[in-house]
Amino acid sequence: MIATTISVLVVEDEEITAEANRIYVDRVPGFEVAGVVRSGGEALRFLRRRPVDLILLDLYLPDMHGLEVCRAVRAGGLMCDVIAVTSARDLAMVRSAVSLGISQYLLKPFTYATLAEKLTRYARFKEEAGLAVGQSDVDRVLGTLRGSSELPKGMARDTLDTIAAELRGRPEGMAAQGVADAIGVSRVTARRYLEYLVELGVADRVPRYGGVGRPELLYRIPMES
Repeated sequence: MIATTISVLVVEDEEITAEANRIYVDRVPGFEVAGVVRSGGEALRFLRRRPVDLILLDLYLPDMHGLEVCRAVRAGGLMCDVIAVTSARDLAMVRSAVSLGISQYLLKPFTYATLAEKLTRYARFKEEAGLAVGQSDVDRVLGTLRGSSELPKGMARDTLDTIAAELRGRPEGMAAQGVADAIGVSRVTARRYLEYLVELGVADRVPRYGGVGRPELLYRIPMES
């Protein structure tokens, strides 16, 4: 049960997306939108007047990058948490976001259900954080916020890393059978790992049209910009 309402500042420069995000947040029990702003500068001015619990922050803003907003928020001593929103599948940016204390990372386009799950997890984190008294409690609370770091049952971290490395070496993409042949697993196993990378937002699924019949699916990891 959420004891108090969690206030959220929506930072998004696209009008339609900003309105959709506002509606989404207001639909989640225990959350309310404190304001909607369209730029980094507006966000910082708003926060100086009215601190909030959480910022739903688009990273690509017209006046500054969202990570710059985060740095300014931290430098100003504001304790609000941040969920970063972006269309960029850039692992280097994810690492930078984590280093600035961004609690969660949300890839566009997302559904209401995806955002609601993130917010509900954040609410549980807020509720449980004050109850942590030992290491196991701290680990449990952080797990609530970030989700389990364990892979789905039957998957191995080494295999996942090997498949990701194969894709990075083939920017044009690889079919599941090609990945299977390259690392010595079955096509079914390779496809399962590839689909998991797509689910994480790390890899893309691209159809390749050729002969008669269905197009072949290629998997690729976009080059970082």
